[in-house]
Amino acid sequence: MSVYGLIGLLVAFAGVAISLCCFALSHLVAKQRAHRDFADTLAWSGHIATILTTVALTFCCGLLVFCFMAGDMSIQYVVQNQSKSSSELAWLFKLSGLWGGREGSLLFWAWLISLFNTFVAIRNMKALEKLDNAALFMAQLVLAAFIGVLLFSESNMPFTAMAAEHFNSAGELTGVAALWGMNVLLEHWAMSVHPPTLFIGYAGMTIPFAYAVAALIVRDPSKAWVAKCSRITVFSWLFLGIGIGLGAVWAYVVLGWGGYWGWDPVENASLLPWLVGVGLIHSFTVYRNRGAFKRWSVMCACLAFAFVILGTFITRSGLVQSVHAFDGDPVSLALFLGLILASILIGIVGLVVRWKDFGADTAGGDDFDSMVSKDAAYYFNNLVMVVAAILLAYLTVSSALPAWLPFGGQTMSAGTYNAIARPLGILYLGILAVCPLLSWGKTEGKRFWKRVRIPGICALVLFAVLMAYLVTCLVPSYNAVIATGGPNAEGLLEEGPFWYYHGLAAVGFFVASLLFFNALFMLGRKTQRYAKKQGTNVFAAALGMLKNRASTYGGFISHLAMSLILVGLIGSSMYVSERADVMTYMEETDTAANDFHFKDYTLKYKDNDIDVRNDGDEIFYKVRFDVYRNGEYTATVAPTIQVVTATMQQRLIADVVSFPTEDLFVVYRGVNDMGAFSLDVKINRLISFVWIGFGLLMLGVAVATFGGRKGPRATREAAERDTVAAGGDAAAGRKRHVGA
Repeated sequence: MSVYGLIGLLVAFAGVAISLCCFALSHLVAKQRAHRDFADTLAWSGHIATILTTVALTFCCGLLVFCFMAGDMSIQYVVQNQSKSSSELAWLFKLSGLWGGREGSLLFWAWLISLFNTFVAIRNMKALEKLDNAALFMAQLVLAAFIGVLLFSESNMPFTAMAAEHFNSAGELTGVAALWGMNVLLEHWAMSVHPPTLFIGYAGMTIPFAYAVAALIVRDPSKAWVAKCSRITVFSWLFLGIGIGLGAVWAYVVLGWGGYWGWDPVENASLLPWLVGVGLIHSFTVYRNRGAFKRWSVMCACLAFAFVILGTFITRSGLVQSVHAFDGDPVSLALFLGLILASILIGIVGLVVRWKDFGADTAGGDDFDSMVSKDAAYYFNNLVMVVAAILLAYLTVSSALPAWLPFGGQTMSAGTYNAIARPLGILYLGILAVCPLLSWGKTEGKRFWKRVRIPGICALVLFAVLMAYLVTCLVPSYNAVIATGGPNAEGLLEEGPFWYYHGLAAVGFFVASLLFFNALFMLGRKTQRYAKKQGTNVFAAALGMLKNRASTYGGFISHLAMSLILVGLIGSSMYVSERADVMTYMEETDTAANDFHFKDYTLKYKDNDIDVRNDGDEIFYKVRFDVYRNGEYTATVAPTIQVVTATMQQRLIADVVSFPTEDLFVVYRGVNDMGAFSLDVKINRLISFVWIGFGLLMLGVAVATFGGRKGPRATREAAERDTVAAGGDAAAGRKRHVGA
């Protein structure tokens, strides 16, 4: 099997090398008008080689999947990442072995990049254009780096044969190899799906980067490159969001610490391209509609890709310590650091060279005449997102920086990240709330008041409700933590004085209220206007907008979602109540001497059992408690400890009781020296708003991605006319193909 895999990688590398040569030669030959047909033949060959690369990588991934599913232990990577689970999801855990380790995840990522490249190649084979050829050249160049590190780095080769010394005469694994396998913490449905969704987003971000660089290369500042990669960009951003959300779900229910985001370096790395992606998507909107923010779009595309590679760099270089990171690898360190620097430099140098070409079409350029305008809102939207991403990236890698730099050699605490992220996040969402109410150029006071008065009044009512909840529930819980003292109290005090901490929460609630009703009313207003224009009812108009103006519809749904997420983040990250204590257990009578009391809740011991599975390889220690809220029975929880006997790995499986405004989070940490049950109980307030908001956000982005757009053909033709008007070789080339 290892030989077949190696052959597959060699074919893939040959395919990507051929495609690069074909695209490069096509670009050179096309400069001579007499050889245009030959240039097109070379470009067509490059497209075919791109597809061949995908076929070869598909074979490589399929080979590993077959080995995992069939239990073929001839490849070392399969042995090291096999799942030994006997649960109903064992098939999913076996499949996830493909991306569960360093080598397989690199192969899987390369395969996804090749799929995106093939999509672009097939889409554009009927009308070969310089812009597409240059974009595919850049995307294939990135793919070459991934395949190269797999093929020429021993530590990253996924098809290394398993040494014969690890097998006995019966062909069974022996010694330390018999203990190899997937970490039990990864055997959860959310963690099985979390990496591939992130990788889809990571791979997709290669396409806007490739088209941005291609536009610089062929000197094409028209809307064409944006039109060609906008949907792929939103699609990739959607999957980045899904991946981040699934990672949060896994952290919440599996790791047993009661949270969903811990500012771990690898967590931060996944957030960076998502943040810049927000700026990129909004820049594309201005680019398409007003011919401005061209330089912003190019630079955001390069930064988003650079941050994608930074995530790989952090995970695989060993430079920054993380519970999610693989062991250090010098090849990955050099390769991915080079890609990061190259992607940023190519954007900066390209814009310097093409500065005049990528100026705005409007007379005012990217400048704005009034701070109270959509122009200014979009500008500060980008600025906040890019600054936040750069600052977060710097703090994430600060521990690996020289001591003479600010924060150099220091590992940042969660409180430090919170102190920066919370005000920046609220500021950004405040801009997002006001932006739809503003006008381009300058906003007239009367028009603004007309737009804001109804949603503003509704927002004040909702804000009053949230403030009442803050005063009656959240502030007392904060005071209780401070009064108890200990590490939790110290952590809260480090994040600012009393007035600032609660003031920030109050401002966040106000912004969330305004964002919610502004988005809701703008959605209603747009639907009403569309209904009037089409002469139909509101329901039919809503369906029509989903068909013809999905980006607008999906955008406002996403804004609604962000308001819910903000409310949930305030409650579940700033006002958590926690108590760790024991419950004395009497084995003779199978009873507990005391109940566990915390706030409005009482946990009463019910029973316990030990479940042995998979021929004794896994043992589940489960304890059940009846939960009473204000004296009334509400549910039974069964927190569990899973132990893998071969390695003695432990996994804490929390149990959660969810209410509309809070979760009761219960963790069983085992039996102490006195024979008592050790429990850790948390109350996570408003956390349901995070999950509901996240689902709504993904729905909004999905609508914008997969929904229809009015006049797509006319939009493409307009982009092509803009390109022709731009002049230069790229315009001439496109004009020739459009005429054909």
